[in-house]
Amino acid sequence: MSDLSITPVTTKRERKAFVDLPFRLYADDPYWVPPLKGEALGLITPEKNGWFSHAKAQLFLARRDGRVVGRISAHIDTLALDMPDEQGFGPGVGQWGLMDAEDEDIFRALLDRAETWLREQGMTRALGPISMSIWEEPGLLIQGFEQAPTVMMGHHKPVYREWIERAGYRPVKQLVTYELDITQEFPPIVKRIIRSGENNKSIVVREVDKSRFDEEAAIILEILNDAWSDNWGFVPLTPPEIKDVGVKLKPIVFNDLIRIAEVDGRPVAFMITLPDLNEAIRPLNGSLLPFGWAKLLLWLRKPRVRTMRVPLMGVRKELQSSRLASQLAFMMIEAIRQASVANYGASRGEIGWILDDNQGMNSIATAIESRVNKVYQVYERTL
Repeated sequence: MSDLSITPVTTKRERKAFVDLPFRLYADDPYWVPPLKGEALGLITPEKNGWFSHAKAQLFLARRDGRVVGRISAHIDTLALDMPDEQGFGPGVGQWGLMDAEDEDIFRALLDRAETWLREQGMTRALGPISMSIWEEPGLLIQGFEQAPTVMMGHHKPVYREWIERAGYRPVKQLVTYELDITQEFPPIVKRIIRSGENNKSIVVREVDKSRFDEEAAIILEILNDAWSDNWGFVPLTPPEIKDVGVKLKPIVFNDLIRIAEVDGRPVAFMITLPDLNEAIRPLNGSLLPFGWAKLLLWLRKPRVRTMRVPLMGVRKELQSSRLASQLAFMMIEAIRQASVANYGASRGEIGWILDDNQGMNSIATAIESRVNKVYQVYERTL
């Protein structure tokens, strides 16, 4: 270990090395999807990620004999510090993530350095891995290694679980995703609930209008921050984050894949579905050059995909204990299911992540005969 050094990332060249490392470590993993390097750099660059408007982070690289052999981020979200303790964050809680290492000794050295930085910032507890916002790629993959991740989901080496637990971290929360065959109609009871909603003149489930992107995004943001406000790990999304996410995701936003449910003319629920961009970028190996940009642009004009992912769905808190909440969810899911199959050739859906103790969403997923395909674990430790 004497030849191992852990140093903070301070330059553009070091940020590039931080992004490049997983391309070598996962080169033999048939299920890892190489991210577009420009997007990965944007995530860790404060000027390009609205999350940094209320957060700070320090990246670290591990080198042995001058060669990069590991990486980790340590970060603090000031909005998370203001959340109630019982929701997972709260005063004194920092996070770490974006970790990769060649071996366990390197990983432990990186983790020690990240924890030291968090203590220096006054933190007393650490959660991880969270890369870097809770809205991005939280948790360590512990089940589902045999499937490639969908857009905006993480993928990790199975051995990382042992390394983290041997470092003294204990599981605190699981996040799950569900998959289902969307070419099949839903069970009769679900279809009856949907028909009942369609016959209710006070309910309208509409497509979003991409030409009014900012206005529609504001409606969704307002519902989201209300609907999720009591959930474990909740940190409100802010306008700078929405702006940056909008720029990133706007090319894969399609009117018929995002629905807003209105009751008596008032927006009360939403569902966002994205065609799995990973299917298009996987062959590009992280680069749009020399011809990757043309291939991606052609794909974006009219995506044909196997998988659709539902990253976000929400119903206003006031309705969450009512039958109307599940009815609106089923109506939005069915409308998007039909559009996904008919307009994009999709055959598979993935819903999540969902908190393992979110009874409402887990019940909806079970009712439409989906099954858990991936499980992510968040860990904690007192510093």
